[in-house]
Amino acid sequence: MHHKVLFMNNTKHLDDLAAIRSIMERSTKFLSLSALAAIMAGVYALAGAVIAYRVIYTAPAVLYPDLAGGRLITPATSPLLVIALSVLLLAIGTGLWLSYRKAQKAGQPLWNRSALRLVVNFSFPMAVGGFVVIVFYLRGYYSLLAASTLIFYGLALINAGNFTFSDVRKLGVLEVLTGLTALIFPGKGLQFWAFGFGILHLIYGVLMYRKYER
Repeated sequence: MHHKVLFMNNTKHLDDLAAIRSIMERSTKFLSLSALAAIMAGVYALAGAVIAYRVIYTAPAVLYPDLAGGRLITPATSPLLVIALSVLLLAIGTGLWLSYRKAQKAGQPLWNRSALRLVVNFSFPMAVGGFVVIVFYLRGYYSLLAASTLIFYGLALINAGNFTFSDVRKLGVLEVLTGLTALIFPGKGLQFWAFGFGILHLIYGVLMYRKYER
């Protein structure tokens, strides 16, 4: 009987510690990120890559004379910038909406101190990366654009992963590795961009859904 009581007490203590840990995690980490948002971001990226491919490889030579030289992006291909911005805005908008719905279902506010820390730590590497990408574009280093976006996005995820699910850091590492590989094959930037922002997001979203939300 004594051993049974001791076992029950130990089990209760473990349950209490788990509850305390859960409360502390919710107070220090932003846990309203939606797995479906990652899946939708992957869908948007793949759709954008398909449209960009058609723009690049089926555009009239008069409008895009440099494409014959194997360059993925030229100053004449402004539609590509529109596609990239559209994918970004759709992904952000969908992510905010789905995260808001997830927070509502959990009875938690979407915007709190944890969310602020997440946004700040994610935004700084993204802002630096945006500046670098703009400079590369203006100076004509078009073959480095896709790789640069992947690398800085990955660094932003690694940085932000300290304030949300740890799996985000793993996705960030994969994005950085994809970007570094894209540097080695500059003529395949669009393909690596589609893999990094499309396929990896889809895989990550499905795994996150199965792990946390199913």
